[in-house]
Amino acid sequence: MKLSEIAEPLQVTRCNLSGSTFQDVKLAGASLTNVDLSHCALQNVTLASLRLSNASLKHATLADCDLEGATIDGILISDLIQAYQNSKKP
Repeated sequence: MKLSEIAEPLQVTRCNLSGSTFQDVKLAGASLTNVDLSHCALQNVTLASLRLSNASLKHATLADCDLEGATIDGILISDLIQAYQNSKKP
């Protein structure tokens, strides 16, 4: 099924989309609640101004990401990385 022609907001409830592929999809302003993204690969995505709460990031990997202004519990990630690097110095 292709949804490329749909111009109205889409409401999807109690749906299993496991194994689906999304390419060139705009979800700006969307709300994702009780969504399982385990074992997903997100590549070339914009998560600017994203609010992530009550989420499990167990074994998550962030690589080659722009973390400017990003925070964890109100603490800048850049400050956390700097503190970690400073703690490793002899």
